[in-house]
Amino acid sequence: MPANQNAPNRLINEKSPYLLQHAYNPVDWYAWSTEAFQKAKQENKPIFLSIGYSTCHWCHVMAHESFEDEDVAAILNENFISIKVDREERPDIDAVYMKVCQMMTGHGGWPLTIFMTPDKIPFYAGTYFPKESKYGLPGIKEALTQLYARFVNDPDHIDEVTDSVTAALKQTVQSKSGERLTKEAVDETYEQLKKSFDDTNGGFGSAPKFPQPQNILFLLRYYHFTGKSGALQMAEVTLQSMAAGGIYDHVGFGFARYATDQEWLVPHFEKMLYDNALLLMAYTECYQITKKPIYEKISKEIIAFVLREMKSSEDAFYSAIDADSEGVEGKYYVWGYEEIFRVLGEELGELYTKVYDITPDGNFEGKNIPNLLRNNLRKIAQKNKLTEEKLRQKLKDAQEKLLEAREERVYPHVDDKILTSWNGLMIAAFAKAGRVFKDNHSIKAAKEAMQFIEENLYHGKRLMARYRDGETKYNAYIDDYAFLLWAYVELYNTSFSIDYLRKGKELADQMIGLFWDETDGGFYFSGDDSEVLISREKEIYDGALPSGNSVAAVMLMRLGYLTGELKYLDKVEEMYYTFFKDLDGYGLASAYFMQSLLLTENPTKEVVVLGAADAPERKQLLEMLHEKFLPNVTAIVSDQADHFSGIAPFAAAYKQIDQKTTIYVCENFSCHQPTSDIEHAKHMILEG
Repeated sequence: MPANQNAPNRLINEKSPYLLQHAYNPVDWYAWSTEAFQKAKQENKPIFLSIGYSTCHWCHVMAHESFEDEDVAAILNENFISIKVDREERPDIDAVYMKVCQMMTGHGGWPLTIFMTPDKIPFYAGTYFPKESKYGLPGIKEALTQLYARFVNDPDHIDEVTDSVTAALKQTVQSKSGERLTKEAVDETYEQLKKSFDDTNGGFGSAPKFPQPQNILFLLRYYHFTGKSGALQMAEVTLQSMAAGGIYDHVGFGFARYATDQEWLVPHFEKMLYDNALLLMAYTECYQITKKPIYEKISKEIIAFVLREMKSSEDAFYSAIDADSEGVEGKYYVWGYEEIFRVLGEELGELYTKVYDITPDGNFEGKNIPNLLRNNLRKIAQKNKLTEEKLRQKLKDAQEKLLEAREERVYPHVDDKILTSWNGLMIAAFAKAGRVFKDNHSIKAAKEAMQFIEENLYHGKRLMARYRDGETKYNAYIDDYAFLLWAYVELYNTSFSIDYLRKGKELADQMIGLFWDETDGGFYFSGDDSEVLISREKEIYDGALPSGNSVAAVMLMRLGYLTGELKYLDKVEEMYYTFFKDLDGYGLASAYFMQSLLLTENPTKEVVVLGAADAPERKQLLEMLHEKFLPNVTAIVSDQADHFSGIAPFAAAYKQIDQKTTIYVCENFSCHQPTSDIEHAKHMILEG
């Protein structure tokens, strides 16, 4: 039972961990529902809409200060209809009202606080409100009292504001331009990344600093296609700095959501599934290009962390781990100086504290966040008369002991709902890392998670967004479709099982049918069978993770090249007109989308491999394709060409030469003479 002894409110019947956190508030909460809006209309009350998520630190703060407070609850219960929304379950609602908040205030964030009419039109917006006015912010009690009075006593003003909100939302809907994004937009994106790059610490922009792995993924491809070493350098400095900083958990592995400072030292301690998926992808690809051990090490550690702490007993992946434990941010992760010696003993403790910047004064509120920002392992090894290998072994022993000790602490809250979109990202990352590092365990985990989604996240043929505690709910959004398509593409590239390619095509076709804007192009956020909100969003800008349109564009390109189906490429071509006004001169806003332009504007190769699965030549060629970073190359593989019928028709009639493994190398679906000479095939693929 929670600390307060209130009877539960309506939220007790929900499955969302976030909504359940508020089930014992004295606030008379509703979930987003017809019932809530009908009651608001019947009683002519304004709506207080609060949007957040279960691992959000400031959501916890506002809940404790205000929503657990009887005085605040009394005002809300008397004057408002109060609605709670989990943004991770209903990103469609969040997207609309976050846009309004940004238009009204110039900024956004969570908790998102919206005051709106019973018709769902906002007349005031904000984020965190303290209970009483402070920090230059209005207090929630003051805001509630004044805004209710305004709603009752000045309806003309409310109408004026809501009319302007409605008009402003209409103006944000994309209309197709007569102009097209070109290769120039890709080069501009690179130049913008150069300008915002932090030469000293890596990363882009200033504090708070987010990993933004989509920027890294873009830079690695830009380097591949242009040979510009600056692109690779920006990616490497960022990846190495983050891996050294406190944003990386040096004891239990995995990355926190962002750093509060410029140099990646102090994290906001919550860990999100999507960050770790995209960063696993980035470190894996950087390893493919450079073969530097650091990237393999971090990749494998991310995998170990996810399997240990974010994998459900049903084989899917949880959403997030909270920053707070016992009500204190970071308490689970930080260390006292003496505590290190108690766990490790004098000799190993001395070494560990020197390497990981652990001091009596601490580097975070009197405690210590282990990090490698100021230390060079080679120098420390020399100073301690150790080989680097021996030093690493000692540090590994220390890490294992500290992890064991840390596991005795009170563990942070885990948001254990299964989101299709974020699981799609992690499946894609595990499939890719598995093939690059020859790690069958990761590949197996990716396949099992996909099987879970196929068996549990469909209602009939309709993909759904969320599973928790036996309940599947909410029609899936564009992110779910696009990210799951990414997972199918990577699983196919890893296993060459034609079944994944067939399912990927079916998913892509359904995605186009449900979300595509036939008039202006691009994908709406919600399907045409979903709830109608005050605005139907179509997002191209990347946030903490790439937008659904960005990923859909890149995956349709890849699917088009894999299958030879030009209809997928045609959709992406149309998107270059749809999003011209959004991205012309500001490609940095959607660096992931720019990958599709890189593929469109540069030569690509389609490789068809026909040969027995156990043929050494086939294995040798596929190993090369897995080992190297080849974003411009797609490969379809089978022991019989007729397996491609209906999936990749352009290759269905190809023949083997003398029953040997035979390779066709095509450029834009125009194929060279087939060869059974593996070395010649490699040369054609790599050199042209």
